[in-house]
This record gives sequence, C-alpha cells and structure tokens, in this order.
Amino acid sequence: MSDRLLLRGMEFYAYHGVHPEERRLGQRFVVDLEVELDLVPAGRSDTLEATVNYGTLYHTVRAIVEGEPRQLIEAVAEAIARTILADYPLVQAVTVRVWKLAPPIAGAHLERVGVEIRRVRDA
Repeated sequence: MSDRLLLRGMEFYAYHGVHPEERRLGQRFVVDLEVELDLVPAGRSDTLEATVNYGTLYHTVRAIVEGEPRQLIEAVAEAIARTILADYPLVQAVTVRVWKLAPPIAGAHLERVGVEIRRVRDA
C-alpha cells in the first residue's frame, strides 16, 4: 500500500518512563503517525466517509499518550498501533514514532530518543 495519511509532530505532555522522576514530573513527547489505506475512493468521491478523519486519529493518539502511564515508549507506540488497527477498519498498516524529548541520560547531549514500529492488519 503506497497511500498514507501523515500526522507529524503531535506534541503531548505525559508521565511515561522507568525512573520515578519521569512518572512524577512528566515530560514532553512527540508522536509521528503514518496510516496506510487506499485513498483512491476519497480522492474520487471527495467525501470524508471514504477515508479516515485525521482529527479523529489525533484524538485517539492523544488519549493513549496522555492516558495510562507506561514505563517504555515502546509500549506507548504499541498501544497506539494496536488501537488504530482495531478502531479504524480502512487502515491496512500503521507506522508510529514516539519521541522522548528529554531523555534522562546522565551526561548526554542529544535532541531526543525514539522508537518506530510498523504493524500490519492480519489478513
């Protein structure tokens, strides 16, 4: 599938992390999302019903990231991917990137750390 809806740079404040300070103080996370689906019907019909509403996708991601704290950003990404495949039947595959903007690594000077996962709907 080569068609994709892209949501880049969604920023949230949340309480994920292994360290107690991360779970107590929280920090900023950025999420990038790519959902793969056939966009031909939407392109031809010019109707929202023929695609996935990116506003709804945003709110799905927000609910997960700002919801239940998790230790690992891998778990955050997995929850996002699993929910999107379950809740949006038009989506055939999803790629999720979760970025931690202030990783607690002593002495490190880096912009961010992140994970990227891709999940495909079972046939």
